[in-house]
Amino acid sequence: MRILLALVAVLALAAGLVAVAASRNLGPFDRPALGGNVFAERALFTDPANRTLQAAGRMEAEGRPEDAAILREMAAVPSGIWLTPEEYPPGRVDQYVVSVVQKSEAADEIPVFVLYGIPDRDCSGGFSAGGLEADGYRPWVEEIAESVLDVRAGDNVAVVVEPDALASSLECGNRDERVRLVGQAVDVLASAGITTYVDAGHSDWVSVDEMASMLEEVGIDRVRGFSTNVSNYQTDEAELAYAERLDRALGGGTHWVVDRGRNGNGATEEWCNPPGRALGRLPGFVDDGTGLDAYLWVKPPAESDGTCNLGPQAGEVYLDQALAMARAAGW
Repeated sequence: MRILLALVAVLALAAGLVAVAASRNLGPFDRPALGGNVFAERALFTDPANRTLQAAGRMEAEGRPEDAAILREMAAVPSGIWLTPEEYPPGRVDQYVVSVVQKSEAADEIPVFVLYGIPDRDCSGGFSAGGLEADGYRPWVEEIAESVLDVRAGDNVAVVVEPDALASSLECGNRDERVRLVGQAVDVLASAGITTYVDAGHSDWVSVDEMASMLEEVGIDRVRGFSTNVSNYQTDEAELAYAERLDRALGGGTHWVVDRGRNGNGATEEWCNPPGRALGRLPGFVDDGTGLDAYLWVKPPAESDGTCNLGPQAGEVYLDQALAMARAAGW
């Protein structure tokens, strides 16, 4: 596996050098080896087996056609496909990734995978606790990368790496381990040529200087960029300002994606299923002269943050909350 990833890295580097010779106007990080904005080239992929669509079917069966219709609309909006070792453990995650990538390849669309398997995951919140042992993390990421390459080139897939892992490491006291492990994921995904965004928290969490330092340590210059606001509620405007400050701290020329799935009414001090929120605007690629590649729905907005505010387990569909957010957004 590692031999194949190393070979892919060598071939990608060679292709990049040839392209550089033919190019005249490349920005500091806009090297061919890092690829372009994949979201400008293809539509986002929607997982046809997503939990929100399954919940819509249950609503229909229970005689709630209006609620079912809203959930079907939400389910039709592309959102992140989360990979956890609890649901997709080592030795089995490859089968699932291959099936998703095959479907996206047939549709000529871009799937957005979310890696969520780092040791002591959700150490600051606890509702999504779990993850792998440290020595099992890199092999799991390698299995995922290898599975992508079994079906299509890495730049036809996007990956968000470990939401909250770096930002929460300061309060959890495991900064060095998190940097090391996220760096391993970066190494594997960069070698495979996969379009990668390392999670950078959000605008109301860690200081720009501290986050920039961690991103530099994990090797942000080897991948496309970073993600912000995953599973959170900060406004588009706040996240753009944060991302631009972070880009400057990194020396300029980085790229990023922003999760806007649930930020229609902005944020409160509460992060776990806060009431009174609304769906954000629809996802899509961006070409506005900044480093913003796309607005995404990284976290499926119908899914619960955890057993708080009457919500079900993290990742399960929270029907009342989902319907309230949709109606608050005018759906």
